Formats: sequence, structure tokens, C-alpha cells
Amino acid sequence: MAKQLKKWQGWLIFGGSMVIVFVLGLLCSSLLQRRAEVASVFNNRRTPMTDSIVAQNEKFAKDFPREYESWAMTADTSFESEFNGSQRKDALEQHPEMVILWDGYAFSKEYNTPRGHHHAIDDMREILRTGNPGIDGDGDIQPGTCWTCKGPDVPRLMREKGIKNFYAAKWSQWGSEVVNSIGCSDCHDARTMDLKPSRPALYEAWARAGKDVKKASHQELRSLVCAQCHTEYYFAGEGKYLTFPQDNGMSVEDMEAYYDKINFKDFVNPLSKTPILKAQHPGYELFTMGIHGQRGVSCADCHMPYISEGGVKYTDHHIMSPLAHIDRTCQTCHRESADTLRQAVYERQRKCNEIRVRVEKALAAAHIEAKFAFDHGATDAEMKPVQSLIRKSQWRWDYAVASHGASFHAPQEVMRILGHALDFAQQARLANAKVLAKHCYTGDVPLPDLSTKAKAEAFIGQNLPLLQQKKKKFLDTVVPQWVKSAKKNKKLIEI
Repeated sequence: MAKQLKKWQGWLIFGGSMVIVFVLGLLCSSLLQRRAEVASVFNNRRTPMTDSIVAQNEKFAKDFPREYESWAMTADTSFESEFNGSQRKDALEQHPEMVILWDGYAFSKEYNTPRGHHHAIDDMREILRTGNPGIDGDGDIQPGTCWTCKGPDVPRLMREKGIKNFYAAKWSQWGSEVVNSIGCSDCHDARTMDLKPSRPALYEAWARAGKDVKKASHQELRSLVCAQCHTEYYFAGEGKYLTFPQDNGMSVEDMEAYYDKINFKDFVNPLSKTPILKAQHPGYELFTMGIHGQRGVSCADCHMPYISEGGVKYTDHHIMSPLAHIDRTCQTCHRESADTLRQAVYERQRKCNEIRVRVEKALAAAHIEAKFAFDHGATDAEMKPVQSLIRKSQWRWDYAVASHGASFHAPQEVMRILGHALDFAQQARLANAKVLAKHCYTGDVPLPDLSTKAKAEAFIGQNLPLLQQKKKKFLDTVVPQWVKSAKKNKKLIEI
């Protein structure tokens, strides 16, 4: 026979049940209130959009003030961590060997740590890599493709001019058109505000893999709107068509196989005469290989955490390092203190950086030693194995370091890749020494002092002051005309 409950026990269960029902009622009421407020915003938009692409971000401010105000904060450059932050810093000064590694390529002229999305247009105009079209007879050194990820004017232009025509144009042709920095229509359908990647290269890469971006879940889209730009890519053919080399997979070896099959190179390093692959920023690829990506965490979960304000829960569009708001990012899942979590990140970054520095020194030496071998009579046939090893090493090094958050996103994979890069670099140096021995040289190859960016630039004969002088003239004369034209044609809203 079942044991009967005492009277007080019954009342206790009843009271507990009422408390649970009351709490659940409050939760339901809160959810309904939030849904009602969100529905009210969409049903009573003061600036309803009839087009899926609206390039002027300011047009969203009245209907989505919280999101807009937080997006505007991407202009802030005050955050700093042990490894960079939101300031623009000279990465070539931090790692001068990169001047040698990228000799023969525009990245050797200037390469900076990234600032917030608000600065994307200015950074593109100001970087030495884009040259000075229109100054002292200079033409474009970059194609229109280089604008692809710099703002919502890009999908507008692709629709108006055609995707192929957008890519194939000269960079300066779009100077007065791409004027609104990365914002709302890059990631949202302006009519519904549904998440919607706007760059065709993502859809094309997924289609080649037999997948459909349009069928991605909401959580997947919270990463894919980032993945449409924060990914490895190359410019295919004479038309410089933007392409994601994901057909074989997204590992460093998969993409290397893709490039090797089509005999692709980004540039030839004039020191070692090696055809080099330049990794862009395979952030999404490496993110998927780390524990967070594998557990279904999205980019937005950490870089755009939710904020609750009154009865409204909204996404913080001040896109930045999770270390800036650990209480709203890391600590939503991890119970450790903020300092413990911060130090855990730094520990991973320090270990990856330690190997990175060793790779850069070995790889720079490999390029210089290869030049020494050519200067002492080495033939192209003799040097081909050396060049193959240099190419393998540099591709792995670049793949690991070009994605700025990779040492945290996937530290084990980054350490593996950098370890292989160091191995290939040392193999290249050994193979080069054997070539030199055939030409009766068995001593150490004299290596230059590369302790500063200036010394590395001097070694490759780069005239940085002249480049900077021309860039200033370009910014003072050409860019103001772009801005004036954009305002006249109402492509840019004056504030």
C-alpha cells in the first residue's frame, strides 16, 4: 500500500507547484512582451524598406536605434589586449620578416592590424597596397574585386552593374560608389531584417559543394554572414572573379591541393623566385576546426552578444573582441573569473606566437639563402625542390596567422600548421645548403639584420617615403572628389 503524504507535505507540494507556475507565467509574459515589442517595431517602421539592399546605414537608425547605436561604436578604437585590439597598428613593424616573405607583393608595403567595421572604407583608401590612381600618371594596381567586403554599396553595385563587371572594373572606378562602410544590408534583408549573406562567392562555393545557403539554420546564418568575408579567397582569371577555394574542403592541405591542381600563385617572391600562395584571412575555416565551432557556437554568440534592455533583448552590433565584455561573452557558458578566462586566451596566443616568430625567421632566411644560391650559379632545376618547400612553408604560415583570431579559435590546429610550416622551412634551408655545396660553397650564408621594418625594407630596396608621399597626395586630391560625387548623387548621407 502506498504511503500517504502528511497534510503539511501536501500543502508544501501545492505551494511549490504554485511558485513554479507563477515563475513560468512571468517568463511567458516576458517572452510575449518581448515578442510584442519586436512585432511592434516591424509593424510600425518609420522607414519601411521596399528594397532588399539599402546601402545608407543611417536609414535604419530610427527603427532600430539600439542596434544602430551599438554598430556606430565600431568607430571606437580604445580597446587593447595583449595581442592587438581595435587600434590600427603596423604589423610589419611588429614582425619585420614579413617584409621579406611578401617581397614582390603589395602586402610588403603596408599591413596593419584591423580596426572596427566603421573604418573599412577609410582603411581601404589609406592603405599603401591600393596605390595612388590618378597621381603622377599612376594607374590602378588593384581590381574592383578588392572592394567586395567593404560595405553594402557592393551588393547594390553587383545588382546594378553585374557581378562579373563589378569584379573586372578598375579599383578606382568604384571609388565614388563604395562609400558606406560595412553595415546593415551586408548581413540583413532590408525589408524583413532577416539574416541574409549578400556576397555571391559564398553561395557559389556552397553550391559547388552541394549545399544551399538558403537552407541554413538561423544559428548557422549567425556565422555565415561573417563567413562571406572572413574567409580564404582568390581572384580567378583575367576578370579577377572572387572565388572561395573550398571545393576539396577547408583545411590548409585541402586548399593547397586545390591551388596546386590549377597551378595558381598570388605572386613570385623575387628573392627566391618562388611562386607564393598568399592566404587572405581564413577565419571561418579555422573557427570551424576549433571547439566552439564544433559545438555549434556562432560567431555572433561571442563577437555580438545579446543585451537585455528593459523588455527588449537585442544583439550588440559593436562587433569586437569577446575579451572586451567577458561578462556577456565567455561567462555566459564558463563559470571561471574574467581574469582566469582572459589569461587562458593569452596563454594560447602566446604559445602560437612563439612558434610563429620562429617560422618567420626560418622562412625569411630560406628566401634569402635561395637568392644566394641563385647568385652562386644554382640552376632553376636544382632550386625547384627548394622552392616547393618554401611555398609549402609560407602557405601554412600565412594560413595560420592571416586569420587574426585563429590562435584562440583553433589553437591545436594552428600549432599543428605552424609546426609543419617550421619543418618545411628548415627542410628548404637544408636542401638549399646541398645545392650550394654542389657549387663549392659550404659556409654559412650571410644574413642581413632584419630586426626592424626599416632594415627589412632597405634590404629589398623599397622606397617607402615616396609611396607615402604619393598616397598623401591621393588622399588630399582624389578621395575628396569621390566623396563630393557620392554626396551629389545621394549615395552618401551627410550628417
